[in-house]
Amino acid sequence: MTEAPVERLVLTLAGPAILANLVTAIYNICDTYFVSQLGTSAEGAVGISFVAMTLIQSVGFGLGQGTGNAISRALGRQDRELACVYTNVGLAGSLIAGILIAVLGNIFIVPICLLSGSTATILPYARVFVGIIMMGAPFMCSTLMLNFQLRMEGEAFYSMLAIMSGAVFNTVLTPILIYVVGMGIAGSATSTVICEGMSFFFLCYLMNRVDITPLSPSWLRRPDRAMVGEIFNGGFPSLVRQVMLGMATTLLNLAARPFGDAAIAAMAIVQRVSSLGNYMQIGIGQGFQPTIGYNYGAKKYDRIRAGYHFSKRTAFVVVAAIGVCTFAFAEPIVRIFSDDPEVIPIAVLALRIESVTLPFTGSAMITNFLLQTTGRMWRATILGACRLGLVLGPVVVVLPPLLGLMGVQLAQPVTDLITFGISLPMEHGILHELAEEERAA
Repeated sequence: MTEAPVERLVLTLAGPAILANLVTAIYNICDTYFVSQLGTSAEGAVGISFVAMTLIQSVGFGLGQGTGNAISRALGRQDRELACVYTNVGLAGSLIAGILIAVLGNIFIVPICLLSGSTATILPYARVFVGIIMMGAPFMCSTLMLNFQLRMEGEAFYSMLAIMSGAVFNTVLTPILIYVVGMGIAGSATSTVICEGMSFFFLCYLMNRVDITPLSPSWLRRPDRAMVGEIFNGGFPSLVRQVMLGMATTLLNLAARPFGDAAIAAMAIVQRVSSLGNYMQIGIGQGFQPTIGYNYGAKKYDRIRAGYHFSKRTAFVVVAAIGVCTFAFAEPIVRIFSDDPEVIPIAVLALRIESVTLPFTGSAMITNFLLQTTGRMWRATILGACRLGLVLGPVVVVLPPLLGLMGVQLAQPVTDLITFGISLPMEHGILHELAEEERAA
């Protein structure tokens, strides 16, 4: 981790992450397709459920990044005992938080669906789907958390195995439960919970098989103030990013609601398709992150800079290539998910605009990973929140009233460009600070 050529190291770590994310994106697209066959309102419920999913993911991402960053830095300093403690504290925390989400989420399920932008016709579907998803929160939080820890230890291959196995099985099980068993939209949510449970137990097995930071009650400690601060510092930006993602989806759903179920369904389709590009650049960033953690702990700043510039270039090229395809084939892609004549034109235009601006988000994302993993919590939090709330919120408030439905379609692309501009001075600042640290060292 601190000696291999940086570009090869990033690609080696990013490859399994990209493949796992790609399979997840394909599953999400397939799931959208299966549910879309139940009608436009059911398809709209998928967009509503995305808000609840991001709430669950915020806990898993926050604890996973917080403990994962601490683990990689501890391993870089050769402190395995502390790394093991962080691993087990993270698992206990994710299980407890997931149980709370499951209980409270089902108690307040109707307000959650309505606040997420559900219409009266979408609500019956959303209530069923979201309620079942909430029941799987303990598994989902813990699966995400363990997955991050494995990646930050440099074991991206095993992380990929766990995620891919769950996603592949989910893709097979979902249509069986929806159509063969006759569960309808409940079948999709049930399949997701079952497969997340499978991934969780598989990840527990893999953590002990890898044996870098094994799971064992003997490593469990009551976290002291320093440990809580370390986890908070590393994980808070990810938690905020995911909460903001839920807010972003809520804002877009609320903006689309006056235009009917077709507009909500169309934006749900665009979210799922454009997630393909997002997952690719996230995978590249996930390959870069453990490189940062180990080398920052070892004070090898030249390797961090080399990995940063390589990751940023690669993310732009890969997502731009995907954007060309989604722009050129937007209509055939949308028609896979819906034959509703009201949905198609809305989704096609929104997807084409998003295809143009999405490649620019990679620069902000890679910079965000660099800030977060080196402990610049507040700047990482602010930059991560820009695309998903701090900028999107005002854009959604301004554009739809001015431009109507076109304002809804333009909201995310306009936000992407503004966030890219904000990331440039932050990039300059962190690189300058690392150079100063290097000189001091």
